[in-house]
Amino acid sequence: MNTRRSFIKKSAIAGVGIATLPNLTFGLSGSNAEKLKLAFIGVGLRGTNHLNNALHRKDVEITAICDIDPNRISIALDKIEKAGHKKPEVFGSNELDYRNLLELKNVDAVIIATPWLWHTRMAKDAMLAGKYAGLEVSAANTLEECWDLVNTHEHTGTHMMILENVNYRRDVLAVLNMVKQNVFGELVHFRCGYQHDLRFVMLNDGKTAYGEGVEFGEKGISESVWRTQHSVLRNADVYPTHGVGPMATMCDINRGNRFLSLTSHATKSRGLHNYIVDHGGKDHPNAKVNFKMGDVITSTIETANGETIIVTHDVSLPRPYSLGFRVQGTKGLWEKDGDRIYIEGQSKPHHWDESKAWLEKYDHPLWKKYGELATGAGHGGMDFFVLQAFVESAKQNIAPPLDAYDAAAWSAITPLSEASIENNGEPQDFPDFTRGMWIKRQPYNWIKDSY
Repeated sequence: MNTRRSFIKKSAIAGVGIATLPNLTFGLSGSNAEKLKLAFIGVGLRGTNHLNNALHRKDVEITAICDIDPNRISIALDKIEKAGHKKPEVFGSNELDYRNLLELKNVDAVIIATPWLWHTRMAKDAMLAGKYAGLEVSAANTLEECWDLVNTHEHTGTHMMILENVNYRRDVLAVLNMVKQNVFGELVHFRCGYQHDLRFVMLNDGKTAYGEGVEFGEKGISESVWRTQHSVLRNADVYPTHGVGPMATMCDINRGNRFLSLTSHATKSRGLHNYIVDHGGKDHPNAKVNFKMGDVITSTIETANGETIIVTHDVSLPRPYSLGFRVQGTKGLWEKDGDRIYIEGQSKPHHWDESKAWLEKYDHPLWKKYGELATGAGHGGMDFFVLQAFVESAKQNIAPPLDAYDAAAWSAITPLSEASIENNGEPQDFPDFTRGMWIKRQPYNWIKDSY
């Protein structure tokens, strides 16, 4: 059994030194370790999704949950009871009660799925308490918070994993497999983003018809309680990791490559205001709210190895969902929009191929092995894999595939884009969160280390 003391002791060899080591796990199965004693801080919609998946595992015991919403606690307890598990300890009397959860000896690891402003401080407290931390996205809001994640990991030797599920999407892993097998040649350019009509999420009072709410803050429900306020106060890409996470993995960011600089620009803000007027009327109080965040925010990142990455944030206008992926190298490219691919010498000259056959050919070994188990796990099955990687890494108390350095580098896009936009697109330098060790750190072998 991993007690808090033994967790800290075993982690002492980690810290700075782990930056030089290759990854040891990606989604292992059949570990001989005893059950992972897992706690949840935040059991809203996202936390409950993780809880549902954890309850299907025989190697996990849910020992504690925390949420300040009594209704969400009731929902979680009901699920735990119906799954035949023992009732966990419950916390949530106030916003800081999670710290009492972190003092429990029967908690090895925690999954944090709370509003963004709490992510870093909760992950930092978890690592200080010797608990292996799984942190939902985005991981940090400011550069100071990015450094807090890295510094706390290095100081304590306790690990954290950013729970970026899109890194485990089936097509993304297939393309990663192609990248590692040099199908696209030398990588040159990427595009990605979070392009998703969230107006009904950001303006929702829970009383009007689906997609017709115009409330947020205290009158809102779910994410509209806290998420929309970021659009009022910040002009930045506040949610970059779904797009940039997979691209960063493909070009080995923090492992032989790193982000160097970023420039960002924002359009005017019209989407949320127009939505309020259309659904609540021009005299509704929220029609007077001045939303600071531009409807479309475009950032361009330069890497040390000479690639560029265009990242788009677009959540306040009518549109279908898309992460806008594009992976381009000297031999060809893949674009998700249109599900198309072109490989020089194999595709008809200057004509797109449908990507389906290519993605099936290069289907990642993890999906081949565990695809059936992932059915119904959420977000097309990728939620199974992100939890699998977290649980197996935590059980062995080893570095996760997506670590504190990744969390910091990816999340830094938010404050850097905000500064660039405020200064008319002025380039912003990325901090080197590895303190130079990116040169020495080895890329993960996403095939070899998968088992």
